[in-house]
Amino acid sequence: MLDEIPDARDGLTRKERAVLWVLRGAERERKGRGVRAAMLYGRVIEQVDMSVAEFMQIVERLSALSTPLMNRSQQSDDGFDERGRSPVPDIAR
Repeated sequence: MLDEIPDARDGLTRKERAVLWVLRGAERERKGRGVRAAMLYGRVIEQVDMSVAEFMQIVERLSALSTPLMNRSQQSDDGFDERGRSPVPDIAR
């Protein structure tokens, strides 16, 4: 419940803050290169408990993307789209 209440200082929830904090650390490790969503998710769930869908919603909201990062209609059963590309994008570029 406390994970969903925005902080009065900046309006971020605990989960949103965890995503940003972990992203910043991963970018530093990778010297500014993009961070894959799967890598970021793996590190974020070490800090807070959340589903993949909730994580993707937070990332989409924080990055202000107009289209969803992962659209289930574009994926096949093996996790790749019709062109053989992985649906897991680079989040930070």
